[in-house]
Amino acid sequence: MKISVLAILFSAVILTSCKEDSDDDLQPNRQTDEEFQTLVSHLQSENLDLNNLLDGWITTAQDVNANLSNYYVIDIRSSESYNGGSISGAVNSTLGNILATAEDAGDKTPVVVCYTGQTAGHAVAALRLSGYPDAKVLKWGMSGWNSSLSAPWESNVGNTANDGWIDSPGSTVEATDEYDDPDITETGTGAEILEARVNALLSNGFNGVGNGDVLGDPGSYFINNYWGAEDVEHYGNISGAYRIKPLTLAGGEYKKLDPEKSIVTYCWTGQTSSVISAYLYVLGYDALSLKFGANGMIYDNLESHKWATPSTDLPLE
Repeated sequence: MKISVLAILFSAVILTSCKEDSDDDLQPNRQTDEEFQTLVSHLQSENLDLNNLLDGWITTAQDVNANLSNYYVIDIRSSESYNGGSISGAVNSTLGNILATAEDAGDKTPVVVCYTGQTAGHAVAALRLSGYPDAKVLKWGMSGWNSSLSAPWESNVGNTANDGWIDSPGSTVEATDEYDDPDITETGTGAEILEARVNALLSNGFNGVGNGDVLGDPGSYFINNYWGAEDVEHYGNISGAYRIKPLTLAGGEYKKLDPEKSIVTYCWTGQTSSVISAYLYVLGYDALSLKFGANGMIYDNLESHKWATPSTDLPLE
């Protein structure tokens, strides 16, 4: 009798232990980083979640030309390119000096222009995180202002996505795992950490990656397709890509990003993904924007969001 009771108790202990081990394996403890959480809390309290940054962040050449007196145009191309033709009244600066240059904007809305609208995305993310909530990117950059300056876009549209693309109807991998927070080394208040991280972004320069690198070895990256589900179903996507949209702090979707990998975000043109990648870099992720987006990979198949050389040339100074 005693032996039977002991056997039953022993079996129960073993089964319970195995169950607990199994649950631990399926639901590992997610590690948080104190500085990261301080930054996240500050961003949320200041209405600086990613969805807020992506609200009205881009404008067209036609809008800028028609309302030029309302804009403070900051041209971050090289001085040689700037001197070769720029928007009337534009000031020449660099990505690294964008915050200092914006101090002279007064009551005008800063609009940042570059060659293609991609590096400007980093600049506008930094501005919006630093007290310029209305700062904007000039869509397509100077390539969309005047056809004489369109070479940077014209030479980079293409159809490189062959073996690395899933044929339509596409599907993406569901992002269900949650990962640890990225480690942030900066300390202080949320505002101090944010300032330090924005400065790190601007010092680092534009974080872009070519589609040849990503399509050639997609498994080396954590790829996020920032499209609607219907667009993925229509066009397909890069093999193994996730589709995490929305991607916010408030919703906790950021927890699905793997901080141990380079996170590549892609969109239609590389402009939205530039803002997103800049934001993720500020959060502490190794974040890269896929240059020229879908326009560089499936240009002939695109039915919208497609680069076109300007049919009307706007004036240059």
